[in-house]
Amino acid sequence: MALLTDDIQDKLIELLINEGLIEKSVIDDALKRASENNKPLFSLLSEEGLLDNELLVHGVAQVSGVPYVNLSNSVISQDILSLLSSDVAERFMAVPLAEVQNRLAVAMIDANNVQAVDYLSNRIQRPIKVFMASEESVRHVLDQYKTDLSSVNVAAEASQEESLSEAGNIKTIVQDSPISRALSTILEYAVKSHASDVHIEPLEKALKIRCRVDGVLREIMQLPKSIEPALVSRIKILSNLKIDEHRIPQDGQFAVNVAGKEVDLRIAISPVVWGEQVVVRLLDKSGSSFNLEDMGYAGRALRTIRKGIKRPNGMILTSGPTGSGKSTSLYALIKEIKNDTVNIVTLEDPVEYKMDGVNQIQVNAEVGLTFASGLRSILRQDPDIVMVGEIRDNETANLAIQAALTGHLVFSTLHTNSAAGVLPRLLDMGIEPFLIASTVNTIIGQRLVRRVARRRDIYQSSPLETQAIREAVGGLLPQTKEQVAQFAQDLGYESLPLATQTSFALARGKDTPQTPRGYSGRTGLYEVMDITEEIQNLIVKRATSAEIQRMAIQQGMITMRQDGYLKALNGITTIEEVNRVAADTA
Repeated sequence: MALLTDDIQDKLIELLINEGLIEKSVIDDALKRASENNKPLFSLLSEEGLLDNELLVHGVAQVSGVPYVNLSNSVISQDILSLLSSDVAERFMAVPLAEVQNRLAVAMIDANNVQAVDYLSNRIQRPIKVFMASEESVRHVLDQYKTDLSSVNVAAEASQEESLSEAGNIKTIVQDSPISRALSTILEYAVKSHASDVHIEPLEKALKIRCRVDGVLREIMQLPKSIEPALVSRIKILSNLKIDEHRIPQDGQFAVNVAGKEVDLRIAISPVVWGEQVVVRLLDKSGSSFNLEDMGYAGRALRTIRKGIKRPNGMILTSGPTGSGKSTSLYALIKEIKNDTVNIVTLEDPVEYKMDGVNQIQVNAEVGLTFASGLRSILRQDPDIVMVGEIRDNETANLAIQAALTGHLVFSTLHTNSAAGVLPRLLDMGIEPFLIASTVNTIIGQRLVRRVARRRDIYQSSPLETQAIREAVGGLLPQTKEQVAQFAQDLGYESLPLATQTSFALARGKDTPQTPRGYSGRTGLYEVMDITEEIQNLIVKRATSAEIQRMAIQQGMITMRQDGYLKALNGITTIEEVNRVAADTA
């Protein structure tokens, strides 16, 4: 909020008291505290929650004689946003709203700043109509600039005029060329959209750019085919890869800084029919809290995991497809038990997140540092806890088993569809059943689902949805109101519906440009299997994954599908999303 003159402040206080929005005694007390702390009065009232900030801005606008606008739910078209560049908008905290009779409506935090108003009017070369808005409202619109990729097209057109056929033109690619600006804009868009990866895919006559947001790929734009060599070469240069190699896959990495956040980028380049495909994986160093509860673990699953990591030795394994959050789960477990009394060594490919107090080793196959050779080495370093990024072969599996047998607690991942599927997978790798039974403590199966956005509608389940819920979790839900608290505590949720209800309340997010299809962010679906004596006996008998799964469920394991339906009943995700992600795990 802009600084207020004494006159406006007095008028605002009078308005608030007369409208019954705040008591005079509260104002008097706040004035004393503001004076003691050398703070503006209304900043203090807002910080302490004594006065709603949006209401406060509305009051300032009223006493200042400036029209007020609330933009918290507004979506401004890219055509209007393009009339004022994002850097100018951020500098003056002013955003364009609409064109009205050859005037541009602009919302500002400090609508009384005559110099700023004159500058903006001269900048866009037309008169403007000023509105007052809160900082939250303005930032909401500023976030919408991230969807503007028009500058990429401009840069692409400019780059077509540059020839990149000669080696001497590499200098042009490295410097502040149009293609460099285009790549920077694409990466910035991806970071601000919270994308996990960017796919640059050559077609016969175009270059398609797609982003994976909340686990779902969507196309963001197409570029001229002619700029593909320059764009791929720019990425190769930044990743220290061979720009003249087009026949074999190449992997690399580099880092970028976007909006004050450092983001690591993992690059995978592969030759395809129409050129070279580039997949850029984004790893936001500041984006993960590695807190088990925040990741979606709850109730029985959380208790089973914490029981497993308290054991002095053995193996804890996570399973799931690529991109299901397996490594993140391992980082969260390490964070839970990390302290100065234990030596933790990790072997990763790549090291995705750097953690203080943990000795992390990057696998480098080119110099002979593989998972297997690295594991042999680190076992001589007297570690208490060993994390192996992935068990890929028989040699690594055997070494991990031996480490668990010799007093180490071993964390690792495998690619299987379910927790029960891990055990037959280890058998396929040639591990003896009695070794698996005596070393594996806990197995986590997981998937990621999209979260329902904050802006949502509540509706009652259809007959088909009601039937599906009852079939999946009917046995887990309370039968009477007296059982609700007990069942909710057991499963880790604030409340649960009764199993006998004729329908269930479900949430559906509102589809907006900021929340496509009503989703925003992701959470995990988990099944956590405790290797009990009964399951150990099944392993020794080489039982199938289905038999092991049935025994685990009998002993109280919540499956991924059940976990998903419970989350849907608590408004975290949707039935549709659970069915999409966990269809093959029931």
